[in-house]
Amino acid sequence: MLKKPLITAIALSSAAFAGASQAEAAELTISCGAVGAELTLCEEGVRAWEEQTGHSVDIVSTPNSSTERLSLYQQILSANSSDIDVMQIDVVWPGLLATHLLDLGEALGEDAADGHFPAIVENNTVDERLVAMPWFTDAGVLYYRKDLLEAYGHEAPETWQELTEIAREIQNAEREAGNDSMHGFVFQGRAYEGLTCNALEWVASHGGGNLVESDGEISINNTQAAAALDLAASWIGDITPGGALNYTEEEARGIFQSGNAVFMRNWPYAWALAQSEGSDVRDKVGVVKLPSSGENQSAATLGGWNLAVSRYSEHPEEAAELVAFLTGQEEQKRRAIAGAYNPTLEALYQDDEVLEAVPFFGELYDTFVNAVARPSAVTGDAYGRVSNAFFSTSHDVLSGNKTGEQAVADLERELSRVKRRNW
Repeated sequence: MLKKPLITAIALSSAAFAGASQAEAAELTISCGAVGAELTLCEEGVRAWEEQTGHSVDIVSTPNSSTERLSLYQQILSANSSDIDVMQIDVVWPGLLATHLLDLGEALGEDAADGHFPAIVENNTVDERLVAMPWFTDAGVLYYRKDLLEAYGHEAPETWQELTEIAREIQNAEREAGNDSMHGFVFQGRAYEGLTCNALEWVASHGGGNLVESDGEISINNTQAAAALDLAASWIGDITPGGALNYTEEEARGIFQSGNAVFMRNWPYAWALAQSEGSDVRDKVGVVKLPSSGENQSAATLGGWNLAVSRYSEHPEEAAELVAFLTGQEEQKRRAIAGAYNPTLEALYQDDEVLEAVPFFGELYDTFVNAVARPSAVTGDAYGRVSNAFFSTSHDVLSGNKTGEQAVADLERELSRVKRRNW
């Protein structure tokens, strides 16, 4: 009997290989290069599709850095290579890769994306072509130690100033009580895309705009944005360890989950891990929307990943069917319950089993629906340079090398140069 076609699927995340060691990756022919439970969830989903269809799927890993990963994709696709059939792509990549991706609306039918969040479908539609199917969505959220806040008589903070004061109080009191490792607040401070997400939340929640607006206007050079960056810089060495300047999602989670932080900014995936057996903070964690400046609304950066099919695939029909399966309701529900990955299907936010497993999905529904998009659509191919300039400049402020005022002025000049050349 002839073996059915081999479909190679690359499954990735915003910080790779946290769930599997390099030794495992080298030993196994199946790997997802994922954070948290994503490695296992990806394998299980693909295996279920294999059993259902009889096709074979080889899941391979790629560079840990999302920047390097995008570069690899661009190299492979620019060469019109058929090596990769299905790619997991970041929410900010559809515009960059669209010309190399299959129109899934045509492959799967015009109703392929029905029921998914309209904003994500719109994000994944380029020149009226649906170039990627929503797989899971993300928005930044605030994790907190509900046991510690209760012990010290506090509610979850609603403003950044409240967070600063509560974090400092509890951190210092816990250290005086003998826990020298306690920190007030951890987040993603390394100079990479994760800092773009954090910094955008600080700036937008202070009324400082979205860096580049939907009409292409560069809006970052304002007093509110400068104040937001200065506030974040004041945390370093006070409520936030200096090491946070090199933290990604997993380093921040490691500190928080070991019981050594009062607050953490992260993505929803960290919930299932915090609640897992062996977690030092199991049943001690609460999740709320990120704080605001008090005068403006909270802002959460839109994250998430999608599945796309290469135009150069030798098996486009089977690859599209794999995408439809992995992004379907049954698979998204399983991933939500097992790994706290946010569904992109609105109906699952009213599903009793999903809400029992991840209660804050219902409470923070508006946060997920109204998350702030990074300016990838308006800046197009230049987004990588725009983001790099933003996170590098933000890192300079966090490191004490620039003030917020200097940073936003410098950033405006740099983005103006990029704009003149690219958009």
